[in-house]
Amino acid sequence: MSAFVTDGPDLPLTGERTVPGLAEENYWFRRHEVVYERLADLCADRDVLEAGCGEGYGADLIARVARRVIGLDYDDSAVAHVRARYPRVDMRQGNLAELPLADGAVDVVVNFQVIEHLWDQGQFVAECLRVLRPGGVLLMSTPNRITFSPGRDTPINPFHTRELNAAELARLLSGEGFAVESMLGVFHGPRLVELDERHGGSIIDAQITRALADAPWPTDLLDDVASVTTADFDVFDAEDRDIDGSLDLVAIAVRP
Repeated sequence: MSAFVTDGPDLPLTGERTVPGLAEENYWFRRHEVVYERLADLCADRDVLEAGCGEGYGADLIARVARRVIGLDYDDSAVAHVRARYPRVDMRQGNLAELPLADGAVDVVVNFQVIEHLWDQGQFVAECLRVLRPGGVLLMSTPNRITFSPGRDTPINPFHTRELNAAELARLLSGEGFAVESMLGVFHGPRLVELDERHGGSIIDAQITRALADAPWPTDLLDDVASVTTADFDVFDAEDRDIDGSLDLVAIAVRP
């Protein structure tokens, strides 16, 4: 019996987005959530757009500190879900290639675990620059191609179009006019390192193997996955850790 207690998700788990409320999904959810927690202060008292907000949990977390949060997603079900569950988020529907905001409309654009899904990444980044006010900040996270799809020319995840390493992400942002202020990486902390050892060297691989087997989860694996919290992840910048070894990349970029 898992110790993970939840009311359960309203949105289906498709593989394209993560959702709160599923024990089997908890590792991925917390790995995403930790970036919102660590960067939320950069949104304090500011007008924020989350472009590609998915289930909406992150936009709602940011709304605790921001002056205003606009959520944007293309998916009908996600838009309806966010409007119903997270009323403090100004939820809108639209295409990320043509953001439905005026020039200079917001102070911060948040884009976590989305850029790797987009076909025209440069067009989207240019749109982020357009809707930001001078001095505005783009916060972006994405799986690190080096560790997420090691040794592959195409992404492992079928929903990903193009994954990036740190140098490629920096070039993408600077190429569209941003000044990259910081490049951070998400890593397993000590407890997750212990769980890696407990599950054959990688708790990630153990989860993937179980998912592909389409069979009930072993109790010990499910309990360990369900127990993961954001405190089990570390976030370091390039001065403190080799970013190429990170699980996810986190860029902080400024519009001049």
